Amino acid sequence: VQLQASGGGLVQPGGSLTLSCTASAGTRLTFLTMGWYRQAPGKERELVAVTSSGGRTNYADSVEHRFTISGDFVKNTVYLQMNSLKPEDTAAYYCKGEGSGDYYGSDFWGQGTLVTVSS
Repeated sequence: VQLQASGGGLVQPGGSLTLSCTASAGTRLTFLTMGWYRQAPGKERELVAVTSSGGRTNYADSVEHRFTISGDFVKNTVYLQMNSLKPEDTAAYYCKGEGSGDYYGSDFWGQGTLVTVSS
């Protein structure tokens, strides 16, 4: 099973980007939660936002009210709408799915997509 993340790029401060992540076709895997993490150069990977199949969401304080996560747990796809981007949002963004059912306890990661916020 692979998660494919896309949507990163170069954007000016104050701009917007939307990231998307979807599981490879044909999988019977289902997710309990899907989320986004990021890792800036020289820093540890940190949680950005997560959403559950029950509709709950959670955000890092640094992105709340600027970023919006949404998930389609039928299509195994998660999105991250990022608005009012700041230079400190520059990082590689990774999606993660927490498996459910037979895959409970297993985490599945995407390959990362780079977001650069710079003028």
